[in-house]
Order: sequence, then structure tokens, then C-alpha cells
Amino acid sequence: YERTCRYFARKSNSVVVSVGYRLAPEYPYPTQFEDCLTATIHFMRTAQDYGVDPSRIVICGDSSGGTITAAVAQTLANRRDLPKLRAQILIYPFLQSVDFNLPSYQQNKGVPILLKERTIALGLKYLNKDLSVMESLSKVSYIPEDLQLKYQKWVSPDYIPHEFKSRGYKPSTTCQFSKGLYEQMKTVCDPVFSPLLAEDSVIAQLPETFILTCEFDVLRDDGLLYKKRLEDHGIKVTWCHLQEGFHGTV
Repeated sequence: YERTCRYFARKSNSVVVSVGYRLAPEYPYPTQFEDCLTATIHFMRTAQDYGVDPSRIVICGDSSGGTITAAVAQTLANRRDLPKLRAQILIYPFLQSVDFNLPSYQQNKGVPILLKERTIALGLKYLNKDLSVMESLSKVSYIPEDLQLKYQKWVSPDYIPHEFKSRGYKPSTTCQFSKGLYEQMKTVCDPVFSPLLAEDSVIAQLPETFILTCEFDVLRDDGLLYKKRLEDHGIKVTWCHLQEGFHGTV
């Protein structure tokens, strides 16, 4: 990422700080989030030492870095002891793990580099879970009915614009709930892991946002759903959709 960061710094005339956060699986979740949060807070407090205006700090990440960016922005939303973030930039972010049958997951399940199966496997490894649960995930539900009803307000194919459903999408049938699987998997409902599941009171406090989505990406609909949630709360969103784009295109 060094060349990418240098490019951003040069083209935008900005100071760019890249966080060398510790990686899973050696350092399990939520180490990565904690490292990024610590680095962000430190930079916000010392921005002037780097010639940076504390009111113009933007945080940015792609893919799982987009997850962490969204989670950091949410965590800082109500902090009164720090400057407000100027904006967040989410580049094809992973934002939820309660519905792996959204249109983009169905349409792009076999599109390199982020195959549907690989996405789920990486998420499980990140949480230090055994990959043997993968088969169960496609057959039973690990979200209790009360939480399903709550999350449906935010994560539902109904909120994906019609033009994104034209390429081979079939509404999925509901699966039987497994309490045992929920006990194993309930970390996925944590907004640090799935920022799309944050409460409305948090979403309403977020800064201006840029979201980039790619047509040929299982994570496309995560970005579309987050865009809708932010806009529903009056947050200004700039959206860029790459019609020919795929995951990792940056």
C-alpha cells in the first residue's frame, strides 16, 4: 500500500498516515480495530505536530480496512474530547455478516478475487472460528428471530435498487434457527465487526462519507445499504460506482 498512499498524498496534497495494524489470525479480532482506533486518536491529538488542521482529518480504508474505518468513525461519533472527523472514505467495505444472500453475493459468488466462500472463510478466520461451521452457515440461520426483525430494517434486498437485481437474483428462503450456531457466531452482530448493524443514534452522528462500490463484487450491496442508512439520517454521501469494477480494483 505504500505506493497507493504516496499517490494519495501527492494527488490530494495531504498528509497520509498508514496504520500498520497487527494482523489476524496471529492477533485475533478486535486487535486490528483497537490498533486503528488508538492510532487515530493519537493522530487527532497531535495533528498540529504534523502541520495538519485537526478539523480536516479524513479516515479511509478499503475492504476490511473499510470495515475498520466505519467502526472507528462510529466509535468516535460521540466523543467530545476530540475534534470531529471531517469525513470517512469507504472503498468497497465489508459491513455486515447477517445476510450472505444479498443480490451481490448471489451474482458475484464466483467472481475473483473475493469469492463468496472466501469472504466467509476470511471472516471466520478473523474471528478465530473453526472453518468446519461453513457448511452449517448455508443450511441454518444463526440470527434469532427478534434480531432478524431488527436487522431487516437495515439489511434487506428490498432496499437494493431494482437495477442491481437484474443480473440473476432469486429471493432466498428463510432457514431454521440454530441456537448452538448463534452462540458460536454471535460476535458477527457486534457493530465493530458489522458496522451496518449500529444503532440509529450512532449512524445519525457520522461525518460526511464517500463510498465506492464495484459491480462485480460480493460486497457491493453492503456499500449500497450503508449509503441508504446514512442518507436516511441526513448524512451527505458521495457515491462512486464502478460499473466494470471488481474487488481489489484500487
